[in-house]
Amino acid sequence: MFRTDLLKNKRVLITGGGTGLGKGMAQRFLELGATVHICGRREEVLEQTAAELAPKGPIHAVPCDVRSLDAVEAMIDSIWSEAPLDILVNNAAGNFIARTEELSPGAWNSVIGIVLMGTLNCTMACGRRWLASKHPGTVLSISATYAPVGSAYVVPSAVSKAGVEALTRSLAVEWGNRGIRMNAIAPGPIPTQGAFSRVLPHPGLETLALDRNPQHRFGTVEELANLAAFLVSDGSGYINGEVIRMDGGEFLQGAGEFSSLGRILKEEDWQAIRPKKNDTNLQELDGIHEAQNSRNQLLISAGQPGIRRMGSVLRLVRLAARIPRRQHRGLRAVRRSVALLRRIPAPLGALPLEASGKPRTRALRKAR
Repeated sequence: MFRTDLLKNKRVLITGGGTGLGKGMAQRFLELGATVHICGRREEVLEQTAAELAPKGPIHAVPCDVRSLDAVEAMIDSIWSEAPLDILVNNAAGNFIARTEELSPGAWNSVIGIVLMGTLNCTMACGRRWLASKHPGTVLSISATYAPVGSAYVVPSAVSKAGVEALTRSLAVEWGNRGIRMNAIAPGPIPTQGAFSRVLPHPGLETLALDRNPQHRFGTVEELANLAAFLVSDGSGYINGEVIRMDGGEFLQGAGEFSSLGRILKEEDWQAIRPKKNDTNLQELDGIHEAQNSRNQLLISAGQPGIRRMGSVLRLVRLAARIPRRQHRGLRAVRRSVALLRRIPAPLGALPLEASGKPRTRALRKAR
């Protein structure tokens, strides 16, 4: 998919790089020529991952709890002592499903500390050094599809991810003219060891998540790693401040109240609810829509005198006046609008002009 030297000579730090999505990105970046540093709280896991991926390229394991600013600064200093980083991937995360009222302060602090404060600590530690040395840098953060709208039962994560996206967009503007790009990926469900079981602990939830996705499948670590590789590469240099949603259309599927009907109703159900041509309710709706459309056209024409000519307004008035009298709200609204328009003096700029530039008196009288 990419040239094998896409990330050649790039130095990358991936937080939470020992497992799951972080490990997948580390493997892909190594395959594309990067030198990779991975950090996390569990040193044994980091060492195992580093040993497993070492045949693919240079990889270094650095134990670090990103919640601690002092620990982050010490880690960044040790990396910078060899050479500056070029890319930071904020991937470390913590999440679980729980009723919000049952969460302890420690649970809140744990998720916010890892997701939001960990991202802030690493971003500022790298950003300050890049700015001081005028070294270009790229930051990629892993967000969630629910960050912009929130989500029940994962509230600490929703709060934290929303903050990560705000940080991404804000610094993209503030630091963009100094050579630092900020982007994020908001992935849908991607099965990974450990994390996936915490978010979808019951088999029924997995089935529900699949049914909610238009593609009826989950994403893969390889798909996310390829997207991440593109976003941190020089080939995406004009992409800045974006949150790329990668969820198979799941977010859009859930955005509409009736969006899931396509996966619930059978063909005979659709036929049963299909409107009939002799349906009296449908005919009444058509009449209301016709009246409302006429009214809207009148208001648009009257409200934009510099664009619409008063002659067009008068033609619409005559058209509306010829609509047969019916007993529903749509036509009564039209007639009220017509009456109001006949009383309002038209702005001179809206009247059709003679060749001399003077307004036509006949049109003026009719408008009044």
